[in-house]
Amino acid sequence: MPLEIIRNDITKMTVNAIVNAANSSLQMGGGVCGAIFDAAGVQKMQAACDRIGGCKVGEAVLTDGFDLPAKYVIHTVGPIWCEGNNIQAKQLSDCYTHSLELALETKCVSIAFPLISSGIYGYPRDEALQIAIEAIGNFLFHNEMQVYLVVYDKRTFALSERLFSEINRYIDDNYIEEHAKSRKMEPFEYHQRCEMQEMTASDGIYSSCAPQFLTSKRDLKDVVGQLDESFPSMLLRLIDEKGMTDVETYKRANIDRKLFSKIRSGKGYTPSKVTAIAFAVALELNVDETKDLLNKAGFTLSRSYLFDVIIEYFIEEKIYNIFEINNALFAYDQALLGA
Repeated sequence: MPLEIIRNDITKMTVNAIVNAANSSLQMGGGVCGAIFDAAGVQKMQAACDRIGGCKVGEAVLTDGFDLPAKYVIHTVGPIWCEGNNIQAKQLSDCYTHSLELALETKCVSIAFPLISSGIYGYPRDEALQIAIEAIGNFLFHNEMQVYLVVYDKRTFALSERLFSEINRYIDDNYIEEHAKSRKMEPFEYHQRCEMQEMTASDGIYSSCAPQFLTSKRDLKDVVGQLDESFPSMLLRLIDEKGMTDVETYKRANIDRKLFSKIRSGKGYTPSKVTAIAFAVALELNVDETKDLLNKAGFTLSRSYLFDVIIEYFIEEKIYNIFEINNALFAYDQALLGA
């Protein structure tokens, strides 16, 4: 997917470029900066930075990656947090934008960021995260690149207290623990129950496990000829009905161009559930419309699954920013939307 939040050590990321949360003098520091210098080779990295001389807050400069898996290191200087200073948000956003622009100029197709300024510079993590997501999202709407936002552990990641409490309240009200309500039947057990519940009739057989009354056996050609609208067909129809372009749709769905081309060209394409939901979010479908689209791919939304409940919360609240949704899914250890 074009933007992915992952837990990892940024110095181990195999990407074209990693971003260093640097200081303005480009000297080896602590935290992420120190780890990057160590992994790259302190003397080589410091010599390269000394040749550049320095970097202003919000700007970005580039060096080789030396001993890192990444070919390049982009050094950017985030603002030091000072409550009530509105200039800082713009400076922090510029760190991401200028780093991405520099990566684009260098023909990078993949880049990994830390959460800039959220360490010793003291920027509140929820605000730093929101700024990062918005800046990266704006860039990706106009450009193609695989972007990773790398957090070392859960302590470096936080949802806003308001969003966290609202999601928790919604989960408490709607999440049905599957083991408490019903025990999932194995396929063999399900088949046996269906056989026991079948009722014969003169014109056919009715099964309480089946979705409809079967009046007679149908020829396979008849069944194939009466297939419902496919997922690709419904998706493309909805895009037209919403007055959206293909590019706008797959960008908002956090889907890469190659996968969307496969969907458009392949009538038999069946997406994963997270991909199908990503398109529902991109198209701003309501819950019923989302279930209809999911049904075309053989899925549904169930309140027995935490992932589904979180998705329903955002759709019912009409929050269709896929990156914000992914923030919440990541916080609850759920799969992220996109492909």
